Amino acid sequence: MTSGMRSGESERRADGWRADPASVRPTVLVLGGFLTSPPFYRRFRRRLRERGAAHVLVAGIWTPDWLLAGSRGLGPIVSRAARALIEAGRVSAASPASRGAPILLIGHSAGGVLGRILLAPRPFEGRPFGAAGRVAALVTLGSPLRPVPIAHHLGAAAAAAFAEEVSPGAFHAPRVGYVSVASAAVVGRSDGNGRERAAFRLYRSLAPDSSAGPEAGDGLVPLACALLPGANQVVVDCLHGQGSGGPWYGVEPAIDAWWPAALGAWREALLARAAAGASGDGSAGPARAGERQR
Repeated sequence: MTSGMRSGESERRADGWRADPASVRPTVLVLGGFLTSPPFYRRFRRRLRERGAAHVLVAGIWTPDWLLAGSRGLGPIVSRAARALIEAGRVSAASPASRGAPILLIGHSAGGVLGRILLAPRPFEGRPFGAAGRVAALVTLGSPLRPVPIAHHLGAAAAAAFAEEVSPGAFHAPRVGYVSVASAAVVGRSDGNGRERAAFRLYRSLAPDSSAGPEAGDGLVPLACALLPGANQVVVDCLHGQGSGGPWYGVEPAIDAWWPAALGAWREALLARAAAGASGDGSAGPARAGERQR
């Protein structure tokens, strides 16, 4: 088979989702949280496939990459996410199940902030990503979405502030669906038990303007920080991450609470694009910016 024939078939598949957006299945890209690596999400990938995802990829961002962000900033990590998004687009274009449909992007914890930067219409740290055309839904799981005075050495506060400044709330709706998932499982109290006092201190570091009273969250990120204005907001009963000592956003009961909303937001965005005759689902975005960065 010639490369021209392969290219032609890929182009036909890339436009195929428009004919019947309700029949395609999503190719999912997962952006992991701070200090995680792709193997952390092995079971999560399987659970999403069992619930109808055609393909599930995890961006190649590893624990050392997060550690290096202290001196290099978050730009290189977002560039890795951009390259993963390009690859996910290739998978979608070649897939009979996805037929080139834009990606369903899931960001866990800090990965949700990376996702917002990828979609931002302005360059971040000199890197132009502008990937909204490649993504039909952004789902954030326990992500600190509001600008916060924490982890300045990693640029996390600046990244959250940048995302909120240039693309506040559900900025790209209806072409992009937004779902923010948070938890109220752990109530932080200044006068509570050890776990509650620890949660209170963490919540206050992320939301210093909140009241001194009890505040709910997932044990790390308070509810108020993880719910994006304008998004479909889903509150589940779980802890922040795999090492939190209990079920997290990626176990079956939690997934079953937010996955239908994620899938619905993704399909609604496809329908909105198809109805508007929108372009750029597989050609615009971070291709050149992502491929330039090493």
